[in-house]
Amino acid sequence: MPFFLPRRLIEYEYFSGEPDPDYEKIAKPYQKEIDFAFFAVNFGYSKSDYEELTPKEKAFIYKAWEEKIVSDSYYIYNAAFTATYNVNRGKNKKALKLWRKAKVRKADMEIIQDNLKIIREVEQKEGTSWIEKIYRANGMKFLRKGG
Repeated sequence: MPFFLPRRLIEYEYFSGEPDPDYEKIAKPYQKEIDFAFFAVNFGYSKSDYEELTPKEKAFIYKAWEEKIVSDSYYIYNAAFTATYNVNRGKNKKALKLWRKAKVRKADMEIIQDNLKIIREVEQKEGTSWIEKIYRANGMKFLRKGG
């Protein structure tokens, strides 16, 4: 493994525990087989697929696997919590939704005004022929404002 790979990118955040020195001593001669078994069981890798992986790729796969397990657990937790709350809520209480839509941020009107000013200047200098070409290429009719 390259020495310049940041440990923070590949270290477990949730699955780290106290290492068992006895287990490590027993497992050391079988580490490659243990590693292959993990990839075969969890990801369906064949022996040739596994052997093509570099140590760096293995480290990132382990980290991605941890993140996936943790996020899946949170999804299950949130689903169970929402379902339990909704079943036990009062008569006139609003039901919780499992998923929330991302909120749309309001645009900065100053930036919009500056962009529109630039667009108008370009249209005065160069015209709107490029817009008409786009419309024609898509089989649409270009309608000018006010006409």
